[in-house]
Amino acid sequence: MSTTAAPAGSQIAEITSSDASLRRFLAGLPGVDQVGAEARVATLATRSIKTSAKAFALDLAIRMIDLTTLEGQDTPGKVRALCAKAAHPDPADPTCPPVAAICVYPDLVPVAKDALTGSPVHLASVATAFPSGRSSLDVKVRETADAVAAGADEIDMVIDRGAFLAGGYSEVFEEIVAIKRACVSPSGGPNAHLKVILETGELVTYDNVRRASWLAMLAGADFIKTSTGKVSPAATLPVTLVMLEAVRDFREATGRQVGVKPAGGIRTAKDAIRYLVLVNETAGEDWLDPDWFRFGASSLLNDLLMQRTKLRTGRYAGPDYFTLD
Repeated sequence: MSTTAAPAGSQIAEITSSDASLRRFLAGLPGVDQVGAEARVATLATRSIKTSAKAFALDLAIRMIDLTTLEGQDTPGKVRALCAKAAHPDPADPTCPPVAAICVYPDLVPVAKDALTGSPVHLASVATAFPSGRSSLDVKVRETADAVAAGADEIDMVIDRGAFLAGGYSEVFEEIVAIKRACVSPSGGPNAHLKVILETGELVTYDNVRRASWLAMLAGADFIKTSTGKVSPAATLPVTLVMLEAVRDFREATGRQVGVKPAGGIRTAKDAIRYLVLVNETAGEDWLDPDWFRFGASSLLNDLLMQRTKLRTGRYAGPDYFTLD
């Protein structure tokens, strides 16, 4: 796959100094070879891993999950139960690792914060008028700041796709910058990490995915994320390939590493392992870590637990053995 003709770190400020320079840079990114991207993904998807390597991959995938509940019917009880599962996914097996994070709506952050006390699990909150992104900047900033003040240490924001598709790159850039500022901890502790959701299913083309990835990273994103999970298609392997190439090239250009989070539609251990192979072969081993790669999922965890039990005991536990999320 072709790499991006990327700027040196010292050129970033110049690129983002005006609408014209930002537009010129994004328009100058090389186009994505759609046939090549899809063919490479198809080839990598045939890779098979067995025994100890599979056991490692299953545990790694569990450690990379952002266990998510983002429904209008979410209750404090459901969030507390999900937090318990996040910390101890398989209570019958103390060797099973915890997931990376819980992701909830902003009003349920205090509930999750209390439930996760003493746990290594991170607390993420969606913000910025999720999932549509259709609200004023003031409202988006306030929602983000409130979630951080309530205890969220990760924020998943969604970009204004309408503005992006209309060519309003500077508008999207400035909004990400403003949300990044709102991620500053009011207590002087660590700032919340910012994951920027591109909603790739609405961006239509791989070229747009590449441009949006670079735009988000230039604006300060700590992670770039495929989807809200509310739009189809959500995460796909080819889209994730394009985003992995972008973060790889961005680090080469600037020295700053940015994470990637595919979200939506990843339901089986086989799917997760395909993504891990893609990460390793595209961005490299440095991204094979929960600090740099996450799965946004609700149903994936149970299948990983079933496959893990099969490796350990020789038999499937069955889908009703683990709690339903």
